[in-house]
Amino acid sequence: MSSFGLAGLLFVILQVLVTGHIICRKDDVKSSIGWIGLVWLTPLLGSIIYIVFGINRIRRKALALRNKGPDIFTVTGKSAEEIEKEIPRPFLQLMRLGYKVHPQHFALGNRAQAFVNGDSAYPEMCRLIASAQKEVLMQSYIFDNDRAGKMFADALRQAAQNGAKVKVLVDGVGLNYSKPTIASVLRHIKGVEFSVFLPSKSPVNLPFVNLRNHRKILIVDGVAAFFGGMNVAAGNLVETHPKEPIVDITFKVEGPVVDQMSRVFEEDWIFSGKKHFVPASFRADGPLPGTMPARVIPDGPDGDYGKIELMILGALACAQKTVQIVTPYFLPENNILTALEVAAMRGVEVEIVLPSKSNIFGMDGAMRANFARLLKKGVKIYRTRPPFDHSKILLVDGAWLFVGSANWDVRSFKLNFECNLECMDKQLARQVGKIIADKKAIAQPEKWDPSVRPSLRQTLKDNALRLLTPYY
Repeated sequence: MSSFGLAGLLFVILQVLVTGHIICRKDDVKSSIGWIGLVWLTPLLGSIIYIVFGINRIRRKALALRNKGPDIFTVTGKSAEEIEKEIPRPFLQLMRLGYKVHPQHFALGNRAQAFVNGDSAYPEMCRLIASAQKEVLMQSYIFDNDRAGKMFADALRQAAQNGAKVKVLVDGVGLNYSKPTIASVLRHIKGVEFSVFLPSKSPVNLPFVNLRNHRKILIVDGVAAFFGGMNVAAGNLVETHPKEPIVDITFKVEGPVVDQMSRVFEEDWIFSGKKHFVPASFRADGPLPGTMPARVIPDGPDGDYGKIELMILGALACAQKTVQIVTPYFLPENNILTALEVAAMRGVEVEIVLPSKSNIFGMDGAMRANFARLLKKGVKIYRTRPPFDHSKILLVDGAWLFVGSANWDVRSFKLNFECNLECMDKQLARQVGKIIADKKAIAQPEKWDPSVRPSLRQTLKDNALRLLTPYY
């Protein structure tokens, strides 16, 4: 057999093996068809692309969850019958679903407050860090070496001088949003331990470059935390008029649920190659900070991913009156789109608040391709004027909140390491509802007119961009 014939045979064997792997390991039919098409239409190159980017190699054994038990309600100290009388039935169903999705009990006695933009959040975050006496745990997708980053570096330096153990974890891709990176600054602060989650420039981590840690968590002394979707970047200091301002929201959380956040950080820290440690824990020696029940739901490609997406589907199914969504990127798959349509058709007022102009090329057209079907079914869509709005909120029936790092897109639902907070609190819901109302007041509603059809060119462009949904 000639060398060309042998090479051809090896190529075919490789393609058959890769195809078999796709069929056995990929659950999504459309994804499987797409990968198989790539493998056979672009011999060798397609197989290499799949081997590098298409295989999920990250598997972590989750840490044992505290309060794990057969009944989600036992943590309250009351019987299931007593609880059922106190909780509206739709939320009771959602709680049962949530425990099946992620078997972590609600922690009681918490308090949370929303902070809008870095102008209000950063000073309070830095004040909290600088007052640390025991421990500071901080992780972020983006931690820029700019005005904002230096604010946090100074606060971290003070915490270390106080004698607190300081650990900072930044994603390998997000770290490189500024040059030089913040790594050189933090590594030179005595008492600060710094780690990078899957360094993007390492050849060893090339197969994982598409899997990013998108979580943003700050925990101080195991007592108080900041949790949400806000990165550390000068763009969040909107009042200083940065070149590219970003509107965003984060939440200060106090209470026992902080322990659940600490365990998420602990697992990520160990995964990044650092030694195991025992985080400071919340001690309820006195009165609890509040009355809010809350729990943390981590999600990512390292295990049974899709938990956040399932919680959203459950919330849409249980909603009785209103669903309010704020997200910077709206590219969910058909299951979420259908759930939104069904909710609107059964009389739920569904509102989606999006930026008028995205900060990602092609995102606006890809999102617009889904608008008509939603508007036809009664879903309301609002587009906020600049600055770019990076906020992430889901508020159901003015009571149930789902906030954190996850966007409404395939990347957050399937590829990224994300973390959201599920909670029920009337005071926080009112505060967040007011924030959403303020956004809507200055937003432009999208309208659907059946007599007006977009041009063929626009339709082709938007639908072509939508095909890239998993890759934004």
